[in-house]
Amino acid sequence: MITSIAHSTIYVLNQDEALDFYKNKLGFEVGDDMKVEGGFRWLTVYPKSQSQLQLVLAEPKEGPMFTKDSAEKIRSLIKEGAFGAGVFKTKDCQKTYEELVAKGVEFIQPPTEQLYGVEAMGLDNSGNWFSLVQTEK
Repeated sequence: MITSIAHSTIYVLNQDEALDFYKNKLGFEVGDDMKVEGGFRWLTVYPKSQSQLQLVLAEPKEGPMFTKDSAEKIRSLIKEGAFGAGVFKTKDCQKTYEELVAKGVEFIQPPTEQLYGVEAMGLDNSGNWFSLVQTEK
């Protein structure tokens, strides 16, 4: 039986730049950063308080997982903002939003009251959107 989810993938345009963004702007920790057979780079990050679920920062390139054509299609969709990085929880959406804006993180929606809490919508440096949510008052 499956017992948990260990990794989820975010496709990025450049792994080094994405690592800088997730580590230095969002404050994530680096889980793994290694090259495996064929030159594929396995790069993971996670919020400091949640190491059991890591985000794989995957750069679509021609290789074992993608043809040249499929890699180019995925890169095109990333550039169009067609992918989301997920929902990141925070205890204080307004404060976290202000801290991230000060670090240069782009937001497309400021903190806004929703039925489920307070939510801001941001973008990573590849163009993936993410939701920043505070569910508790």
